[in-house]
Amino acid sequence: MNFTLNKSSIQNRQSKITITGSKSESNRLLLLQALYPEFKLENVSNSDDSNLMTNALNSQSDIVDIHHAGTAMRFLTAYFSIQEGREVILTGSKRMKERPIKILVEALQDLGAEISYEENKGFPPIRIKGKKLTKHKVALKANVSSQYISALLLIASKLENGLELTLEGQITSIPYINMTLSLLNEIGIENSFVGNTITVKPITQKPKPKTLTVESDWSSASYYFSIVALSDVGTEITLSSYKSNSLQGDSVLVEIYKHFGVSSVFNENSITLKKETIEFKPLTLDLKNAPDIAQTIAVTCFSLGISCDLTGLHTLKIKETDRLVALKTEIEKLGGKVEITDKSLHLSASNSLKELVSIATYNDHRMAMAFAPLALKTPIIIEDAMVVSKSYPTFWDDLISLGFKITK
Repeated sequence: MNFTLNKSSIQNRQSKITITGSKSESNRLLLLQALYPEFKLENVSNSDDSNLMTNALNSQSDIVDIHHAGTAMRFLTAYFSIQEGREVILTGSKRMKERPIKILVEALQDLGAEISYEENKGFPPIRIKGKKLTKHKVALKANVSSQYISALLLIASKLENGLELTLEGQITSIPYINMTLSLLNEIGIENSFVGNTITVKPITQKPKPKTLTVESDWSSASYYFSIVALSDVGTEITLSSYKSNSLQGDSVLVEIYKHFGVSSVFNENSITLKKETIEFKPLTLDLKNAPDIAQTIAVTCFSLGISCDLTGLHTLKIKETDRLVALKTEIEKLGGKVEITDKSLHLSASNSLKELVSIATYNDHRMAMAFAPLALKTPIIIEDAMVVSKSYPTFWDDLISLGFKITK
C-alpha cells in the first residue's frame, strides 16, 4: 500500500510519543530468556522482527521461516546449533536468501556445530543439527557484522567451556558488541573484553529470577530527531522511555543532531527534543558504530540543503537492501546529487526538492521512515508504506498524531 504524505507541519509544539522497546535489545534478551527461562521481560519491541524471533524460539517445527528478519537469522543460527537432539531448517524471504551467513556458520563449525547449506553455499536456508559444543576458541574478522559476533556471545555461556573469541583487525560496531556484553552482565554471565579478545565464562549455577526492562529503540527515535530538525524553531517532541546512559549505539543521535539545531534534555524516563536556531554547516561523520541511522541523517541533510560525507557504512550493503544504492537512487529522484562507494556516501549541498516524488522502499523499513520527515518540506509518496511494521508498526499513526497529513 502506498501512502501520500501531503505537505505537513507539527500542530502541537509540545508533542509526546511513546516508542516500544529496542529491537536490538529485545532480540538479544528474547534469546537469553529462551536459554534462561528464569528471566521476565518488560517493554519488549512490538516489531515484526521481535515477533518473528519470539515465534521462532517457541516453534517446534522442523522448518523455521524468519522472513526478512536478519537479526533473527543470525541469532537463531547460533541458538539452534546448541539445541541438542533437534534438527531444523532455518530459512527466510527471497532477499534473506541473498544475505551472507557463511562467516557465522564457519565460526560455529569451528566450535563443532553441524550446519549445512540447503541451496547456495554461504547463504540461507541452512540445516542445523543441534549438539553439545565443547570447543571454546574461535576467531573472526573484526570488521564483520556485529550480529555475527553477538550471536556467538549470546550462546557462549551455554557452551561447556565458555567462549574465547578473537577479533582480527579493526573492530567495527563496538556499541552493539558492548550492548550484548552488558546484557550478559545484567543477568550474571561473567565476561571480559580486553584488546581484541572477548571471553565469556560458562554459567555454573542457575540464575536468580529477575525482570528486565527493555529501553525504547533509539533507531526509531532517529526519525523524530529528523522531524524536529526540519520543523520551526521552538518545536518540541518528548519521547519515552530513554536514558542518558544507553547501551544502544544509535544514542549518538543526541550529539549528531546538535549539528541541525536539535537540543536534547533527559527527564526521569524520557527525552525532550527541541529545535533551536543554528547556522548549518557541512557535516562529516564516521558511522561505523551506528550505521542504522545513516539513512535518516542523509535525508535530514538533503532536506536542509547541507552537504555531508558519511563513512563507515560497509555493512549497509548487506541489509534488507543495498542501502547505499537505495539512498542514492531515491535522493536523486528528489533532485539531489549523491556519490557512493562500498562504504561511504557523499551528498552535495542542494536546494532542489521536487514535489510528489514516489519513494521506493525496497522491502526496507528504514527507507520508508527516513524519507517520511520530508513531508515537512514537500509532498511525497511512500511506496509499500506498511513495510515499517518490521521495526515500528505504529509509525504512521504516531506521525498523524503529530499533524502529518497522510492519505492511503
